[in-house]
This record gives sequence, C-alpha cells and structure tokens, in this order.
Amino acid sequence: MGKIIVTGASGQFGHAAASQLLDAGKQVIALTRSPDKLADLAARGAEVRAADFDDRESLEAAMAGGEKMLLISTTMVGERPRQHGNAIDAAVAAGVTHIVYTSVTDGGNPDHPAVEQHDHYATEQKLKASGAAWTILRDSQYSEAIATAMAIPALAAGSKPDNCGDGKIAFVSRDDCVATAVAVLTQPGHENKVYDVTGPELLSIPEAMAMIAEMAGKPIELIPVSDEAMFEYFDSLGVARKAADVDPNGPIPWASEGMVTFGQAIREGNFAVISDDVERITGRKPRTLRSVLEQYRGAWPQ
Repeated sequence: MGKIIVTGASGQFGHAAASQLLDAGKQVIALTRSPDKLADLAARGAEVRAADFDDRESLEAAMAGGEKMLLISTTMVGERPRQHGNAIDAAVAAGVTHIVYTSVTDGGNPDHPAVEQHDHYATEQKLKASGAAWTILRDSQYSEAIATAMAIPALAAGSKPDNCGDGKIAFVSRDDCVATAVAVLTQPGHENKVYDVTGPELLSIPEAMAMIAEMAGKPIELIPVSDEAMFEYFDSLGVARKAADVDPNGPIPWASEGMVTFGQAIREGNFAVISDDVERITGRKPRTLRSVLEQYRGAWPQ
C-alpha cells in the first residue's frame, strides 16, 4: 500500500486530512515546517517530516516513498506559484504518481478578477503539465470564515461594508472539503479530473448576513460600497493593501487586495457555481451554511 503525503499538515485542513487518512488505515507522510506541532499524528503512526516549500532541495527527500500527495495551497499570495511549483517538481522527482490540489472556484479561468485565483490558475497549469496524474478540487469559500471572521466583527459593529453586491456563492464547510480530498485520495477513478467542491445552496453575502443577524437576534446593517471604499475600510483597520507588504507573523497576516478582489469576483458571478460533487464523492450531503453558523454562534458577541 502506497504512502500518502499531506503537505501543510500542521494547518487545520492538513491536520484533519492526515487524521482521517490514518483513521482509514492509510500510511501517511505528514509534511510541515513545524514537526513539533504534529506529535499527535506521529503517535498515531504518521511519518512526520520537516519540509519547506521555499527549499526545493529539501522537498524531494521529504517526499521520498510517497505514492500520492495532497497539495494544500499555501497562504502567501503571489508566492504560491513558485512554492507550489517547487512541491510539484519535487514530488514528481521523488516518484509521486498522483497529486491532489486544493484550488478555488473558477480556478481554471485566466481572467478571474481575484488576485488569489491567479496563483491557483498558475498551479493548475503546472500540475496538468507535470506528468503525474492529478485531481483538482476547486473549493468554494469556507462557511467557517463566514461564521467567524465575517460574523463576529459585523455583529460587534452592527454593520458591515461590503462590495460583493448580490453575487451568489455556494459556501462550503471545511469539513466537506477535507472529506472530499480524503475520498479522492482513497478511492480509485479520480485521476485527471476537476471537481467543484461546494455547499448545497447559492447565497449572497447580504443573505448570509441576514441569517447571522436573525440567529444572533442583533441587527447588521449591510452597507454596499465600491471597491475603492472597501480598500479604505481595510486601510482604517491597518491591513496592508499588497500581499508583498504583509508581515506573516503580524496581527493581520493577509492583504486587502485579496479580500477586495474576492468581493469583486463574487459580485461579477465568478463564484456562482454549485455542484453535487461533495455528495457523489463522499456519499454524504454537504453541510448548510446555517449548520456551520450554529456550530460557531457561541463565539459571537452577545
């Protein structure tokens, strides 16, 4: 039985995927820049190996013995094509025969307005040309992000500026994204396929905010703004505009250009994609946004 490599195994997605693969009796190679964070996986039999996507030479040794790999996209916008390229090249050189990649909705569109998507597009093209079998999982926006990063400040302020308009998106639980990735890695027949990993309903940000306000019993005034006004809002919070200016160890490890152009992409319909791929692949219906909001409502301001 071949070993399955999981990159970024100390992140939430990677840790959950590695854990579920171990539950399924698979041999797991867990890659991370912080091996000490994965003592629990090591105790369960995973091979925990230090790996850095910025160090091409170390990667090939870290991937030795792997048959399949779950390549989880890294966090540094703009750097990901190089980092992911290093990982793909090293995996192929190490003999990995099937790479499963976590992309984003509409990830194959070179004209997508979201800056983060440019990284995913470049990675998808690299993967298809790699010579290895591939599977691309185009994950929609996480419901967990709506339930926490979006809901908490909106409830605290009683309002939310927004540039998404009435664009629709099929919010998906990270749980369903992980389950889909694990299924693809453990079932036959998923080679050289693209899947849209979405939740069960298309909703707009105003509709999601209305649901949060109703559940919390507190009003949220949604304030439609332009892209430039959205940038100015993030400026007021001290968020860097460009990914290159972000301090990855600072209090806000992301850039507003990613958020604003993501909102533009939702507004322009790039995320209005819904599919039944989660249920077909995992055998279970994907979670609704409301179920995820219920899970996190205890963290909301009273």
